Amino acid sequence: MKKIQILGTGCPKCNKLYANAKEAAEKSGTECEFEKVTDMNRFADFGVMWTPALVIDGEVKASGKVPSADDIAKMLS
Repeated sequence: MKKIQILGTGCPKCNKLYANAKEAAEKSGTECEFEKVTDMNRFADFGVMWTPALVIDGEVKASGKVPSADDIAKMLS
């Protein structure tokens, strides 16, 4: 099972990234655990300066942008 974390303050872009990640997991058939990280202090733990950010299994895959569901699905494979 993959762990997907969405780092952000809860803004519309953060919510869109969360929705795209959910859609990507469904499309790819990948079993995922999701976590929304809103604590700014934890962003630094990942080295993230720009939100929203997408973290898959502890690795930052995107920061400061909202990848499409198709792009995220490729990251999951």
